[in-house]
Amino acid sequence: MASAPWPCVSRILWLACLLPLAPAGVAAGMYELQLTTDSPVTTGTEVTITASLVASDNGSLVLPTHIHFYRFHWVHTPLLLTGKTDEAFSSTIRAVGNEPGDFPVSVWVTAANCWMCQPVARRLLVPSITELLVGNLVVNQNSSLPWPSSYLAKTVLKISFLLHDPSNFFKTASFLYSWDFGDGTQMVTGDAVVYYNYPIIGNFTVKLKVVAEWEQATLHAGKSIMQKTGDFSASLKLHETLQGIEVSGPTQIESFQKMTVTLDFLGSPPLTVCWRLKHECLPLEEWECHPVSVANTAYNLTHVFRDPGDYCFSIRAENVISKTHQYHRIQVWPSSMQPALFAFPCATIITMILALIMYISLRNAHRKGVAEVADFDFSPMSDKNPEPPTGAKCCCQMCCGPFLLETPSEYLEVVREHHRLLPPLYKSVKTYTV
Repeated sequence: MASAPWPCVSRILWLACLLPLAPAGVAAGMYELQLTTDSPVTTGTEVTITASLVASDNGSLVLPTHIHFYRFHWVHTPLLLTGKTDEAFSSTIRAVGNEPGDFPVSVWVTAANCWMCQPVARRLLVPSITELLVGNLVVNQNSSLPWPSSYLAKTVLKISFLLHDPSNFFKTASFLYSWDFGDGTQMVTGDAVVYYNYPIIGNFTVKLKVVAEWEQATLHAGKSIMQKTGDFSASLKLHETLQGIEVSGPTQIESFQKMTVTLDFLGSPPLTVCWRLKHECLPLEEWECHPVSVANTAYNLTHVFRDPGDYCFSIRAENVISKTHQYHRIQVWPSSMQPALFAFPCATIITMILALIMYISLRNAHRKGVAEVADFDFSPMSDKNPEPPTGAKCCCQMCCGPFLLETPSEYLEVVREHHRLLPPLYKSVKTYTV
């Protein structure tokens, strides 16, 4: 009987041990950690890391109100811990790194009264430690442009160096700044702020070398001079407002002549140019012409006028800063050489070709006729019929020869015999010797 209460007591003790696990088990997966840090930092300076516990579904869950409900656990080796601050749902540590590199820092959260319980949330962060100075260049101008790294030329720029030193490690250091503005100008100052005016447009890179020196106590040498350096740069795109357009070209021209107009833009490229030919000088609307991208400050327009009259070139140009309009009037006169005269050379060539073809054809025909006439018979007259052919016989032979004769060759022979030879150019002179 005495041993009967022990099973009940053991169950009660077992449940009591499980009670601390309940909050962590319920909260697991419902919350997450958000980590922030001010790294990168320079070796020897403090780096700060903060972990905050928040609800996973954007805050719809309500965190417990008890201050010591959760505990934050950190692993930061080899960074040296210099301070830690815990609040209800956040924790912040400060550590120093004496060697450059990237060092992982891990943090997780458990129930405050149960270190061995499942973590509510876990997160990893890798802060960066460098031997160089950390900072950046900031460029400001009174006339700011809506494009990144874009500024106005011929306007003063304020260039500042901002040192990243959240722990005020360099509060006793002295600094030296060496500036290179990218246009051939260099200077050395003891101030982190300079003012510079670029006289021309273009893309430039500002380079800065910073040297920091300070005294630091050591174990063996007492005090020694320490030094840190850093190199920084910033890209600048300097533009100029589009102040106008200079138009160079004729104001009078004849129709059917090619006209070239040169546009000189008083501003910085790249430009968007649009032009249209009108009878009146009126500003262009957005839909009236097709824009053309121009990478230079000059552009040539070419056009051929077909009809005489008064015309006006309406020109619109714009860059990333501003836009402008310009007009150019031109008077077109009727052409002194009509377009029909352009066909005269072609007609002449065609006529010469036809004449050459006719000449060759007639020449071939003449050669053929001469050959046929020269084909006569030189046989003696005694071998032939001395009686001259009558007209009827001749006609019969000429007309009916092809049908009476046996072969075409016999017909041609008859035709040759009845044709007279060509009359001689001069009479022969007979000479008798007695």
